[in-house]
Amino acid sequence: MIIAVDGPAASGKGTIARALSRHYNLPHLDTGLLYRAVAATVLRDKLTPEREADAIAACGFEDRLLEDPWLRSDEVGQIASVVSAHALVRAALLQRQRRFAAQPGGAVLDGRDIGTVIAPDAHAKLFVKATPAIRARRRHLELQKQGSPVTYDKVLADIRARDERDAGRANAPMMMAADAAPLDTSFLSIEAAVQRAVELVDARVAA
Repeated sequence: MIIAVDGPAASGKGTIARALSRHYNLPHLDTGLLYRAVAATVLRDKLTPEREADAIAACGFEDRLLEDPWLRSDEVGQIASVVSAHALVRAALLQRQRRFAAQPGGAVLDGRDIGTVIAPDAHAKLFVKATPAIRARRRHLELQKQGSPVTYDKVLADIRARDERDAGRANAPMMMAADAAPLDTSFLSIEAAVQRAVELVDARVAA
């Protein structure tokens, strides 16, 4: 069984995907980490993220980089949104993601184009969303816990800018697959959101 979980930043898709992974005993891949690894390599090597050639040069990272906590930082996240807009970067990471999805027994993948590009034949697809203001509040709280001095207004502006880049890019834009089930987490607790996600997946698989 392949489960595709898409949605914008801080919508709760990662939390939901990890919970689904545990519930169905399936391996999980946060595909956003792949782009964050490219972004981290760009930053580390002092490359230019807007230059496709530089971003492509950063795609040869080792798997162990995916364990680096730095990848979760807001700094890396902003650059990840830039490098992910390059068509050749997405092509370079495409097969890596498809191999993960195609492993025996299935998998859970979360990202922005799983249900539309990476695993269009997934057995269940969810599109997780929440209002920009609520997503910004969630991300701001995360950053505060990390000791970041960034303001809520800056986080909200960054989220809106990332949404615009992710939805507006020419190659594999973020969009809800026609056969995906929408899940708005704006006013749901984590437990309620996960419960609803399981219900949606069960319904899709049963159908």
